Amino acid sequence: MNWTRKTTIFVVAALMVLVVAVVVLVRRNSSGNENNEATPTPTTPSSASPTPAETPWTGTWAVAVQNGGRGFERQTVRQIIRTSIGGDTVRVRLSNEFGSDPLTVSSVHLAQHLRGNTVDAGTNAHVTFGGGDSVTIESGQTAVSDPVRFSLPAGGDVAVSAYVPERIGSVTQHAFANRNNYVAAGNQATKAGLDGVQTFDNYAFLAGLDVQNPQSEGAVVTLGASITDGFDSSFGENRRWPDQLARRLIAANRTVGVLNAGISGNMLLKDGAGQSAVNRFDRDVLAQTGVKWVVFSDAAINDLGDSNPPSGEQLIAGLQQLIQRSHDAGIKIFCATLTPYKGTDYWSEQGEAGRTAVNEFIKGDGSGCDAVIDFDTAIHDPGDPQRYNRRFNTGDSLHPNDAGMEAIAAAVDLQLFR
Repeated sequence: MNWTRKTTIFVVAALMVLVVAVVVLVRRNSSGNENNEATPTPTTPSSASPTPAETPWTGTWAVAVQNGGRGFERQTVRQIIRTSIGGDTVRVRLSNEFGSDPLTVSSVHLAQHLRGNTVDAGTNAHVTFGGGDSVTIESGQTAVSDPVRFSLPAGGDVAVSAYVPERIGSVTQHAFANRNNYVAAGNQATKAGLDGVQTFDNYAFLAGLDVQNPQSEGAVVTLGASITDGFDSSFGENRRWPDQLARRLIAANRTVGVLNAGISGNMLLKDGAGQSAVNRFDRDVLAQTGVKWVVFSDAAINDLGDSNPPSGEQLIAGLQQLIQRSHDAGIKIFCATLTPYKGTDYWSEQGEAGRTAVNEFIKGDGSGCDAVIDFDTAIHDPGDPQRYNRRFNTGDSLHPNDAGMEAIAAAVDLQLFR
């Protein structure tokens, strides 16, 4: 090769580039990366596709909690829930709100429900709390699990199984599940079917299920009494009006969580079957995950049927509290008219006057309600508006049958959820 001054300069430059490359490689391999892998260049996620950590949580199922649930000891509790919206990351909320003693649960698992007490064991997902298998919840407290990857269907049934290793005499509950849940001796939380199983028809210490879904529009809470709770709708068939509202939203390709905060026997102003709607509003509505709207429904009907019923003005004052508290929290409140109850053993002219006053307030100007949903018109007898339409009456003149539940759900304008 004929060396020239130009060739020499070229060779020296090439050697310098090689030396710099070797130094960079050595520094990278000694930078503390134990797997000797290059650290990827961070990227900024697109606002249209948020990462799981950025995706907000939304409630897909919830119940209003009460005191007086049955106790457990060294037993597996398997409870079935119907979701509203789906997603691929979930968390479980357990409540000891009304327990007098600490509640310990372990081996909590989520699985797709098949039938009865049977789940698809191949879908079992272990739910942890602070990275651990068990959690102890002090009296008056709620525990929220770690996020867990799980394929949660929209409008589908999933099972939450948990082992209660230590005796607890009474747990926080939701008194009316309107379906069978299951309990069996020993730790059978991961089994497909439970051995020696017994049924119960409330929800025990299970308060809610939240999901991450980047398409979520938020959640609506339905606040009411037995009509909202689904009393007298077909057992085990998820035919409550909030369930049917969830079906309508899914069919309309909407991603809105529907959270049922109805309590059978509940009142607007007075504690009894659960705390009154006024007293439980912060916990059962404002504290729900991802809540953007609330439908106030039928709780005041039980006030009207009380032995010493409040006046329409007193009920309106209670409703005005809920309206103000909703707005203070940035939540829209949709007020549903009170359905008829003439024909029940506690109907009275005084109570009917109160119902009329509440409905006129709701439908009048200046109520503060963000929308009116006319449940009354949806199911009353056009020829006798103080009574149920016979097509919708279960026979007690108070609770709608499945067709009545469907009529109530159909009265909700889906365009409200914007």
